[in-house]
Amino acid sequence: MRYCDSPYLFHRRASREVIVGDPARGGVIMGGNHPVVRQSMLTCDTMDTAESVKQTLELVAVGCQIVRITAPTVKDAANLKNIVAELRARGCFVPIVADIHFKPDAAMEAANWVEMVRINPGNYADSKKFAVKEYTDDAYTAELGRIEEKFTPLVLKLKELKRALRIGTNHGSLSDRIMNRYGDTPLGMVESALEFARICRKHDFHNFKFSMKSSNPKVMIECYRLLTARLAQEGPDWNYPLHLGVTEAGEGEDGRIKSAIGIGSLLCDGLGDTIRVSLTEDSPREIEVCNDLLAQIPSLTQLPSPNSHLPSAPTFPFDPFHFERRATPETELSDTAKCGGEQTVRVVVTRATFDKVAPKVRPKDDVKPEGIYEDLNLLELDPTQELRIEDINCDTQLVTVKDGVNLPPITAFRLLVAQLNRLGRRNPILLKDCLSFGSSVLEPKIALLRAAVNIGSLLADGIGDAILVRGESGAGMSLRLAYNILQAAGCRSFKTDYVACPSCGRTLFNLQTVTARIKTRTEHLKGVKIAIMGCIVNGPGEMADADFGYVGGAPGKINLYVGKTPIKFNIPEADAVDRLVDLIREHGKWVEPEVVPAI
Repeated sequence: MRYCDSPYLFHRRASREVIVGDPARGGVIMGGNHPVVRQSMLTCDTMDTAESVKQTLELVAVGCQIVRITAPTVKDAANLKNIVAELRARGCFVPIVADIHFKPDAAMEAANWVEMVRINPGNYADSKKFAVKEYTDDAYTAELGRIEEKFTPLVLKLKELKRALRIGTNHGSLSDRIMNRYGDTPLGMVESALEFARICRKHDFHNFKFSMKSSNPKVMIECYRLLTARLAQEGPDWNYPLHLGVTEAGEGEDGRIKSAIGIGSLLCDGLGDTIRVSLTEDSPREIEVCNDLLAQIPSLTQLPSPNSHLPSAPTFPFDPFHFERRATPETELSDTAKCGGEQTVRVVVTRATFDKVAPKVRPKDDVKPEGIYEDLNLLELDPTQELRIEDINCDTQLVTVKDGVNLPPITAFRLLVAQLNRLGRRNPILLKDCLSFGSSVLEPKIALLRAAVNIGSLLADGIGDAILVRGESGAGMSLRLAYNILQAAGCRSFKTDYVACPSCGRTLFNLQTVTARIKTRTEHLKGVKIAIMGCIVNGPGEMADADFGYVGGAPGKINLYVGKTPIKFNIPEADAVDRLVDLIREHGKWVEPEVVPAI
């Protein structure tokens, strides 16, 4: 199976066109040769028509091309009529997407008023009670028949009204049937989506796209790769567009890095027709990040011409469908750190950065340089030239791509691994975020995105034993960025990790305020992962990697989870952060914050 033509050469996946709304009046065409479409979602109550219109106009003003609005009930879905009518009266024809979970009747109502309906196969017509059950083939087929019976009316209505559909699978909400047969896996997510696509095709309805969302960038990348490969296996007319996003990415730098790793990696491999950056911030800020990220892709993928040094019949130097860190021997990085083998991925800095940050590093600090680039026993190679066995003395020699190689970093390092594999070498690798250094100073927000895409993509491939960030000119900022990339990529945990949803009309508390409150109390808990969810619509499975969950259960009431298991219910919101701290303490994960003496 292949998910792209080449791991070295950018070629955008050829997808069929899907029409959303009237392109002559503000609608969009996804796929084909059309530019990647930017989308976002409202954060207000869908029954608040005025606020819904206001937020939609604010999104359109900053370049949002598709706006999603939640419709948790038939009543909410019916109010989409008023929202859309007011928008059209104001001359705004941006396509509106109704976000549907659990309620087929709400989907049927919403289809009357909006240009697209999003359904989640895990909870649209399937059961999710976390029941362990062995499904026989006959029982499995019978369940599929029941799903088809519930889903077909929507398909026929969308076809009749010339609407579009998004089949949006979430890592956290796979049905019991899928979980029991495939487990909580990328394969389960893909198969769940394909079941619904087959029903669409049975009725000759093709105006749909797929999404495969997870809060874990590595899982998300694997899912989209596997989906693309499976679609290619199904046949050339299965080339439906893809919507990319890392769900519940969080806020600030962490949310941007997670999104850049997941979305950026796939865009650089030619996948993706629409994107959303899900941030626990005001929605218009998501579009700014979309714009910045899309603007980087050409320079992160452009190859010099000619590129005859690239393999004509390329094989993948890594397994694209199952994450596994590339096996390397352990080697000395510096007097205080080793890399490779079972060691964690290390952080290297330049001498100039070290001289600026070293005086400020305290003995117990987790964020600190672990090697100085100019002092490393490092072999710098040009992967465009054929390597010979005698070019590398031994497998413990740390290697990297030399500066000035005229290739994008992702291509260059993948090519380096391919060359090492050809020679049977397992040398540990130092990743760089850029191969031309010092020619220009990047804005911090751009340096962050470029470093996250380049280094994060390679880490998601399983490549890399140490990393060097130089695109960010600030010494302290570059060091912190390196560690944040490692944490977002799941390679290290040096601070509290937060999975936080971006808010929508289902949200039962103010996510930004509560997230800030929880961070104030818990951000010193190194290695603890906390999920902050406005509701449980995407399923407890979305918190599969989290240690603890803070979830809206009802207006003013919070439920607390340990992993995917609810432990405490209906806690008054005023007390919920304290009870979360108590729960962390009960499970032995709490430490008191260090008191820094006043100077």
